[in-house]
Amino acid sequence: MNPRHLSRGEFLALTGLLSGSALLRGTAEAATPPAPAPAKSASAAPPSRAEIEKIRRECRASLTLGGPTDAGAELIRIGEWVKRQGVSRDYYGNGEFIQAFEKRVAAMLGFEDGCYMPTGTMGQLCVLRMYADASGNRRVGVHPSSHHVLHEDDAHAVLHGLREVILCPWTRPVLASDVLDAKEPLGTVSVELPVRWLGGQLQTWEQLEELKRTCREKGVKLHMDGARLWESQPFYGRSYADICRGFDSVYVSFYKMVGALGGAMVLGSADFVKTARLWRHRHGGNLFQMLPYVASAAMRLDEVLPRIPEYAKRAKSLTEAIAADSRITVLPRPVQTNMFRVYLRGDPGALSRQRDRIAREDKIWVAGGFSTTRVPGVVETELQVGEEVVGSNVKDADIARAFSRLLEGT
Repeated sequence: MNPRHLSRGEFLALTGLLSGSALLRGTAEAATPPAPAPAKSASAAPPSRAEIEKIRRECRASLTLGGPTDAGAELIRIGEWVKRQGVSRDYYGNGEFIQAFEKRVAAMLGFEDGCYMPTGTMGQLCVLRMYADASGNRRVGVHPSSHHVLHEDDAHAVLHGLREVILCPWTRPVLASDVLDAKEPLGTVSVELPVRWLGGQLQTWEQLEELKRTCREKGVKLHMDGARLWESQPFYGRSYADICRGFDSVYVSFYKMVGALGGAMVLGSADFVKTARLWRHRHGGNLFQMLPYVASAAMRLDEVLPRIPEYAKRAKSLTEAIAADSRITVLPRPVQTNMFRVYLRGDPGALSRQRDRIAREDKIWVAGGFSTTRVPGVVETELQVGEEVVGSNVKDADIARAFSRLLEGT
């Protein structure tokens, strides 16, 4: 069965991700099935996106990252920052400020140069195409939850004739043994650090080093899908350059976690980046002016990165408080980054209505939304600790209590 044809929830169940969970065992520890949801008025319409965002903004703590809520104020802030820096405009990405920012991020990650990309999808397509052309091998080894497989409408195959090779089960990150055991010769391996759909799971340092060494010995290009690389540093306790060393290239996002307007960067050797700029142009990515996006990233990067270790530390204590309710399963446990996933019984619509009620009454935003899994009655939600938790005076016990309220009256 082709993994592209399965939903995220189906993947989770198909690979037994929740097997052994108290949610599925039906033992004495498992929760009593929730009472049926009260009848909803036929005339009641679900709240609009704007109404939901208003409810969320009025909360004193949030388990999801929201970013700036006042678009005009954020643009003014960026403009004022640009003025203070004395930055001049760019032309199609060419400008002293942008090139300096690319060099600075490259140095932070231990590479010679970087190329700013309007989107991560574009950046990673450029990388994979370059490696395929250079090697003549269009097979790309990936995790089944890879961005390339789930979130890019098969762009790698449709636009570039690349073919994904699923290397491992959904339940764990890619390991060196997966590369060694691949049934087909691989040209490239793309590894997500951390794996989002596993709640931010990572290889151990030893496993990561073995993966790097194996790809190098087999002559396989190793690319990092580092959409959330920034969140990985506290787990490894090493510099970003140390984490990236051994990868042939890396992609990082500037809107995920950092909170910029958008954009990404691919990093590698000077020759690699020179070719990446060519492919950026071929993909239509040479915006006439990139300054607003790059300035947004540059302005926020130095603010956010020093805070991430505190976010990860708080996530560890908070997830333990949430998991103390036997009706709730946290993945992974212990948490490895500042993001994680939670599984519980209920109906997505009923849980969303209860979430809004909790937000109005307790002023705590406990989840962004709920997705069904293949396990009947079990849903999942993705949570992430950021300034919306750490910057509040709300205690773990209060947040965990509010989260448990999801199971009341749903």
